Amino acid sequence: MRKTFQLRPEGKNPDRVLDATKHEIRKYLKRERSRALPEGVDYWDFDCKFGPTQEAAVPARVGELIGLVDALAKDGGTQFYMEILACHGHRKAPPPADGAVAEPPTAAPFTGD
Repeated sequence: MRKTFQLRPEGKNPDRVLDATKHEIRKYLKRERSRALPEGVDYWDFDCKFGPTQEAAVPARVGELIGLVDALAKDGGTQFYMEILACHGHRKAPPPADGAVAEPPTAAPFTGD
């Protein structure tokens, strides 16, 4: 999704427009996450950009998008540009809590009994 959203259209309540905009963003993310995953992919990740205009857009995290929209609306912004592109995500094992390098357990050698 690459779109410029207007927050203050003529003849519409700005609060309702803001709610509809956030609903559209959440609905798009839900639809993209429900797509079938390709082979070897763990989840859908998203590359996002947010800004008042397309030229001024900067990278943002998915979890920050709604907060950024709220902050822009609170500051009196009239429009914003948002870009959300789905990409493949691969999970990585978390590092051990004690900082030591984790080695897989080894089995005892087979003695042939």
